[in-house]
Amino acid sequence: MAEHRRSTILSIVLLLVVFGGGVFIASQLLFNRDGPVIRGDRVAVIPLVEIIGPGAERKFVGQLRQFERSSAVRAFVVEIRSPGGTVGASQSIYSAIRSLREKDDRPVIAWIGDVGASGGYYAALGADSIFALPGSITGSIGVIMEFPNAEELMRKVGLGLEVVKSGPYKDTGSPVRPISEDERAVLQSVVDDVYAQFVAAVVENRPLDEEEARAAADGRIYSGEQAAELRLLDGLATLSEAIDVAGEMAGIGKDPQTVRPREPRVGLLDLLSGITESRLREWFGGFLPKTASPRLLYQWMP
Repeated sequence: MAEHRRSTILSIVLLLVVFGGGVFIASQLLFNRDGPVIRGDRVAVIPLVEIIGPGAERKFVGQLRQFERSSAVRAFVVEIRSPGGTVGASQSIYSAIRSLREKDDRPVIAWIGDVGASGGYYAALGADSIFALPGSITGSIGVIMEFPNAEELMRKVGLGLEVVKSGPYKDTGSPVRPISEDERAVLQSVVDDVYAQFVAAVVENRPLDEEEARAAADGRIYSGEQAAELRLLDGLATLSEAIDVAGEMAGIGKDPQTVRPREPRVGLLDLLSGITESRLREWFGGFLPKTASPRLLYQWMP
């Protein structure tokens, strides 16, 4: 009788364990939680590790805002491994970091890994301090705009394009004809203006005057060591050393506990409700092809 009772109790316990595990797994599949539960003083390490575009901007700013709301996060380290990207997305990420820095007394450190060039460096300018490895690739301060020219190909295949436009510059950058001198002047004025915005951000956030900033901002890349000599960086450090700096600035000491964003994952609810291209881009980063339309870029293009 006692043996039967023990067996019954064990069966009930096993059923409860299986049921509880099933509920947990189902909740994980059905709902993608916004972020980790943070306990204790932490340094939030937020990655910017892809070509910067609208998707990278949304993901990064969302993660930054998530950690900003947590009182357990005492400092922020932006881990940059990016050659840059579109102007608008780079400026938005810079503005988000700069806004946090201005309205919050928690330290914000930018750290550059293998590469943090052009728009990647622009984003770093929003932080309190910038560190890199001696051999990091950074700099590339400048703007580029490229247009494909398929005129010869179109002629060979006997294909033409009729254009009806509201003004002389409406089809500037058309891939079926060369850019006219007037159009080139218009485009150059836009590039020059956006370049001036980059230089102004350097002057505002680094100990350089405009002449010094423009001298460094001719589009060339620098090693981390060269950039530090030019005062584009505050110093050289590994990622763990940059985290130590953030911990000390926040008053929680060296070797602080860290927290990172959760990797996005596909939930059952996503599969049932349909997967959009934007969600795919969020999950799989830059693997899907991008559009070929001309764009202003803060991007190092080796």
